[in-house]
Amino acid sequence: MTSRFGLLDLLVLLAYLAGTTVLGIWIGRKQKDAKDYFVADRAIPWWAVLFSIVASETSALTFISIPGLAYLGNLGFLQVVAGYIIGRIVVSYTLLPRYFEGDLVTAYALLERRFGLGARRFTSIVFMATRAIADSVRVFATAIPVALLIGPAVPREYVMPLAILILGLLTVVYTYKGGMKAVVWTELVQAGVYVLGGISAVVLLGRSVAGGWGSILDQAGAAGKLVGIDWYTGLDRPHTVFAGLIGGAFLAMASHGADQLIVQRLLSSRSLKDAQRALIGSGFVVFVQFTLFLMVGVGLWVLYGGREFPAADQIFPSFIVERMPPGLLGLILAAIVAATMSTHSGTINSLAAATTHDIYLPLTGRSPDDPRTLKMGKLFALVWGVGLTFGALLYPNDPRLPVVVVALAIASFTYGGLLGAFFLGIFWKRAIQRDMILGMSVGLFCMAFIVFAGQIVRVAPGLSGALTPLSKIAWPWYVLIGTTITLAAGILSSFTHPAPAEGAPAASRRMAA
Repeated sequence: MTSRFGLLDLLVLLAYLAGTTVLGIWIGRKQKDAKDYFVADRAIPWWAVLFSIVASETSALTFISIPGLAYLGNLGFLQVVAGYIIGRIVVSYTLLPRYFEGDLVTAYALLERRFGLGARRFTSIVFMATRAIADSVRVFATAIPVALLIGPAVPREYVMPLAILILGLLTVVYTYKGGMKAVVWTELVQAGVYVLGGISAVVLLGRSVAGGWGSILDQAGAAGKLVGIDWYTGLDRPHTVFAGLIGGAFLAMASHGADQLIVQRLLSSRSLKDAQRALIGSGFVVFVQFTLFLMVGVGLWVLYGGREFPAADQIFPSFIVERMPPGLLGLILAAIVAATMSTHSGTINSLAAATTHDIYLPLTGRSPDDPRTLKMGKLFALVWGVGLTFGALLYPNDPRLPVVVVALAIASFTYGGLLGAFFLGIFWKRAIQRDMILGMSVGLFCMAFIVFAGQIVRVAPGLSGALTPLSKIAWPWYVLIGTTITLAAGILSSFTHPAPAEGAPAASRRMAA
């Protein structure tokens, strides 16, 4: 495949990168304290938080991969997205009110109120470790479509390192300087860029196929590409009604209720009502967004006559480099960059917040209002940002390692444990800190075998009899299984000690009240 990436495209991309960086620095030029830096002094309007949530969960992998799902299959992925809406509604009325009861900055401070400081540290460290690894993989993956798009414009051996350094270090600059305000407001721009890229693709597809979208829909409908519902009841298919609505709901409950990356944005809202509005509304916006990119995949299937590609992730990039006019090609590349930068900036700020409030402040005894806390928070943001960027550089450039699967697997096997820990605190008053940590540890251990069953079997063939059935479980079920195991282990552990007295300290009761 030859690249048509020219001077105009390069200028568009550079203008986007420079504009985003300057905007982020300007927005965050007046940081008062750590609360302002990490939760924007709780002054972000609900609609900005809404689009920030949407942008944070849309990476370059989403932009590139979702059209491939429809190209190879149909619209069944929307069943999972519908489950996302259900999960958001549950979080809005179970966990969000508890987050807004106190002056919290991290999700895991809620676990300290219920169980104790050890629970907060344990869950925060799990979040930091898995989020850091997953984000490094995501930044690395962005270099793949970038290399495909710019082709010979840069020597091949330098494409990926150069893309990683540019994306990573520019994001570090404005995130370090601007904090959560910069993250949220730049994400609005980034969301607009990649949605414009998707709409542009839809328009071009309509012009590229004889008969336009009327013909596309007729051909796709006749081939079953517009089917969106599958009533299959097994656990081995990811895009079914039951896997989508149930598994997708639990995935959203974990990612939007127990993951600091999203919770921190919600805590930046002006009120609980605004946070609920932003969270639930984001579910419907995400549904529209995924519909847009799935329809791009449907149009590509008609345009290319269903021809086979070496990999699903090459389908949309092939259309981009072959059909996009000069300037628009640069905009699409900027859209891919935007999707990654939005998630990367949020990750840096959320990791810095967790390090500052869950680890640093409890160890030093300092107040969040202490001026030194803001300085340390910025330092942690800088350290995490540089660390994630160089972590992406160290990721092995091996085509046999599927980066999408790695990124999803890392998040999947921890989400169930995190959500189970929160549910144990809410719904099981008998549980104490020991039960929560034990339950979560058991959940993480068991999910490691389920999520990575296929890889384990390849290393240890003797375990194939026990692990092969587990390797066939579709990914939407992972969080539900992990949550169930964590709850079961925590509940069983709670019967090994007397129930906490009614007059026990508030830290062991408040969350369950």
